[in-house]
Amino acid sequence: MGYLVSLFVLKRSFFKKGRFSVARHLLLVAAFILSLSMPANAQNGDSTGSTPSLSLKQCIDYALQNQPTLKQAIISKAITRNNNGINISGWLPQVGVTGTFVHYNQLPTTFVTNTADSSGTRIAQRSGIVNTFIPSLTVSQEIFSPNLLYAATSAHLFVKEAEQAIDSTKINIVSAVSKSFYNLLFTLQQIDVLKEDTVRLNKNMMDAYHQYVGGIVDETDYDEATISLNNSKAQLRQSIENVVPQYAVLKQLMGYPPQSQFNVSYDTAQMVRDIAIDTTLQLQYEKRIEYQQLLTVQKIQHKVLNYNRLSFLPSLNLYYNYNYEFESNSLPALFNTAYPYSLVGLAINLPIFTGFSRIENIRKAKLQEQFLGLTEVNLKAQIYTEYTTALANYRSNLNDLNSLQQNVGLARKVYYVVGLQYKQGLVPYLNVITAESNLISSQIGYLNALLQVLSSKIDLEKSMGVIQY
Repeated sequence: MGYLVSLFVLKRSFFKKGRFSVARHLLLVAAFILSLSMPANAQNGDSTGSTPSLSLKQCIDYALQNQPTLKQAIISKAITRNNNGINISGWLPQVGVTGTFVHYNQLPTTFVTNTADSSGTRIAQRSGIVNTFIPSLTVSQEIFSPNLLYAATSAHLFVKEAEQAIDSTKINIVSAVSKSFYNLLFTLQQIDVLKEDTVRLNKNMMDAYHQYVGGIVDETDYDEATISLNNSKAQLRQSIENVVPQYAVLKQLMGYPPQSQFNVSYDTAQMVRDIAIDTTLQLQYEKRIEYQQLLTVQKIQHKVLNYNRLSFLPSLNLYYNYNYEFESNSLPALFNTAYPYSLVGLAINLPIFTGFSRIENIRKAKLQEQFLGLTEVNLKAQIYTEYTTALANYRSNLNDLNSLQQNVGLARKVYYVVGLQYKQGLVPYLNVITAESNLISSQIGYLNALLQVLSSKIDLEKSMGVIQY
């Protein structure tokens, strides 16, 4: 709202030529620039110094401590360890206590030989005890099992897979936070350049107005100067509005509270020093986290194949039972007398025919190994493509940076000379507009090239698997 009011008053002051005041005009321009700068400051923090200022490294460090996705990956590793503990718990003794109470409404009937009859006839009689309660202690120990063998030999691979998932998440966080930081930094730098450009264009417009009033130039120069100023203000406003969502993106990637604010701090000289990277290093696939993850998956799949091959082996289980049996025909006297007994046994389970499921599982595991082998071939091609693309982009952006750095100095020099020539009436105002456009384009182009080089360096480091975290 302040921007619209300032712009309206500013335009009215321009066209009320009879009451035009240089001092008043300067005051209005200052108010306009202040109204533009206030939204940007609100995003960066207050001026009291209570809002923290974070460098790129501090943003990355914060993200590596607070990013929800990374915390989920760490929790997944803990879950994997728990699953391993569950899967290999069968190697430890299994102890259980059970109790069984039985009451016969009618005792079972058995047939016994009648000893009083020489013909050996059999007679029916009731047998058993009406009330029985048997508490039992059972201890079992698995001696060998293909399932437990697979669980024990694969546990470390599942933990390694979870650790690699954490490393992959960290790499993605470093890459994403760095790029988001550079994008935000470019916008903030662009705002500074556009503010400078707005002040410069305002001065040009004042000069054009005075020359128009003095009869040196016609009204067209003044109108063109006003158009250029308005265009610069529009670009400045757009850049300021972009700050808010870019801060929101950076906060999301960092896991930073959305309602909290922070400033971004940077060292331009350090950024320029950070551009360099050794492009002569050879690509090593084993450094890429994706390749390491695939190798781990292949090892796990090989364990699955071995498990299916050994599934024909028997399972051996040693067990011990101790029973403390209470029996009585009278329920109140049930626990008066106990009849304990115990036993030790060895159980073997040998699957002889399983409907060809073991053979099919072996074939399936072999096909999955072949599938992962082709995945490795495809992944290597993908990594190489990413590497060559990132390397080409880095070299191209670095070349652009070197060219644009020289252009900034030349554009500033040309603008100064053309401005003097225009004031002396040697060149038309179109030359000033062209020089100003070249200057702002070269300044923003240089900033964009600098941050593009840094972003492409991140891509190159990621493609080579050398990102530090």
